[in-house]
Amino acid sequence: MSTQSSKVDAFVSRAKSWQGEIQTLRSILLDCGLDEELKWGKPCFMFEGSNVAIIQPFKEHCSLMFFKGTLIQDTYSLLRSQGENTQSAMRLEFTSEDHIKKTVVKSYVQQAIAVEKAGLKVDFKAKHELELPEELTRILNKDSKLAKAFHALTPGRRRGYILHFTRAKQSKTRTARIEKCIPKILAGKGMYDR
Repeated sequence: MSTQSSKVDAFVSRAKSWQGEIQTLRSILLDCGLDEELKWGKPCFMFEGSNVAIIQPFKEHCSLMFFKGTLIQDTYSLLRSQGENTQSAMRLEFTSEDHIKKTVVKSYVQQAIAVEKAGLKVDFKAKHELELPEELTRILNKDSKLAKAFHALTPGRRRGYILHFTRAKQSKTRTARIEKCIPKILAGKGMYDR
């Protein structure tokens, strides 16, 4: 039996766009036996406490994102990547309520539940394979305290910093970004932690 959340009810009633799509997706997910909570400000659906999917209303479309989407077989060729640096999440995108086919969505949800039941994990190889930018290597070599703090961060936090630093095209911008982040790194925080 699914657990519904009054916070998700409030989210749906406040939605300025995609309200019908959100409600349709929500009913399918609850129908599949998932529990719901409001997480990251969005309706999130779980199986035995593990996140399975989240509804994401965007300007151009409403999506149903599967946290371990790369482990789901894309039987209808509908799954889309969340972005170039995403290694696990995949999503279904909808531009109208008519595009949501219950049997199709349900088949993806059931696969996602099966992934959780089987205890499957995504292999995040690329997190460990990221190359440090030259500027960061130079700064870490000069400051052993900073180097220790950086390497003590979780792989995801290190990856977040590296992606942030390497997006800058010029060396001086990369160096400035690194210097600006030093206090957060020393505090053991990630790029987006407060």
